[in-house]
Amino acid sequence: MKKLYLANYAQSAFGKMADTSVEQMLHDAGTKGLEEIDRSKVEHIAVAGLLTPIVNKQTLIAGLVAMDPAYTNKSIKGVANACDSGGLAVLDCATQILAGQAHVAMAIGIEKMHPSEGKLDSTFIGEALGTAAHKDDLFTPFTFPHAFAVIMDAYMKAYGYTEEQFARIPELFYENASFNELAHMYKTKAPVTQEAVLESYRLFQDPKLPLKLFECSQVSDGWARIMVCDDEGLKQLGLDKADVTELAGFGQATDSLSLASRGDNLLKPVGARKAFNAAMSMAGSNPKDIDFQEVHDCFSVMAPLSVEVTGQADTGKGLPYFLEGHANRDGKCPINTSGGLIAKGHPIGATGVAMIGWVHWQLTNQVPKALQVANANLGTTLNIGGPICSTVVTVQKPA
Repeated sequence: MKKLYLANYAQSAFGKMADTSVEQMLHDAGTKGLEEIDRSKVEHIAVAGLLTPIVNKQTLIAGLVAMDPAYTNKSIKGVANACDSGGLAVLDCATQILAGQAHVAMAIGIEKMHPSEGKLDSTFIGEALGTAAHKDDLFTPFTFPHAFAVIMDAYMKAYGYTEEQFARIPELFYENASFNELAHMYKTKAPVTQEAVLESYRLFQDPKLPLKLFECSQVSDGWARIMVCDDEGLKQLGLDKADVTELAGFGQATDSLSLASRGDNLLKPVGARKAFNAAMSMAGSNPKDIDFQEVHDCFSVMAPLSVEVTGQADTGKGLPYFLEGHANRDGKCPINTSGGLIAKGHPIGATGVAMIGWVHWQLTNQVPKALQVANANLGTTLNIGGPICSTVVTVQKPA
């Protein structure tokens, strides 16, 4: 199989972008940082913006990308699969190149959830996100916080963990974000400590469930963009392999949608593990080779579940992995040095692209010094959509 490369990653700061339209986000994603690139060489674009049909009343964002004369009449495809839409955009570019349809492709992810005027309508956003859940799991308006609160409660009861132990996870990710100027929570009014997490608002009182506000990802606006090329594409763009990474492996799999349909596998997501195994097999690697990871911590329980999926910890031992410091920046396999979705932010369509982009930056020494993982040679992402339903995994190494 021909080699695939990732190049020219760029993103906006994540957070509130009230004055930036969807059109402007797409324009910025398709132009910023590409001043030295012949953009006419881009042959295929995959663009993800999950909530744009509902929140921004635009179903054909591919056509907005084509408003740029450099991309008019190109192969442009919109992709949507809940919160792993951005990851799927990158995979779509990769498969297009492997199919011989392009040498240079571009993945774009955007999301604009804050209105141009007025305050964020959290009820509306919660209901919009709930359209990615099964009807039996709807908990209007906050379906996904409730679903993951149920999963968190099940994890705690199955393995005997406490809320105090779980509160250590956001503390780590907020600290990482404090060094990442592009993170939604780059600056907080006060440090987010374990105590602050425990004292933050409990989302579900009756019945009482463990999830608290600081254990949830952010409602963020933002865009992210990365180029996908083969060797010929690198030549066309004039890129040096020292400045790119190899997309060594990828995988995708989807579990059934409802929580009840998972049965005994609710805490052992089969599809996610299948996607991870496929990506690692494609890369010719195994879990012990991984130097760092970006995982989909939409809610804090996903952090321990993710390291169990990726073989860093045995089933039920994911939380101790964090408590023992293995996920720290100087740990055995640092997790979410970007700050993760909890603190970096979660602009839905951009998230998967941004996770892949951060790994790319780590491997090309472009992250802030305090966040740089020493001697890193292999990084992975685990990007999920829905209630641990659809999963995209990628593996990168230096080119």
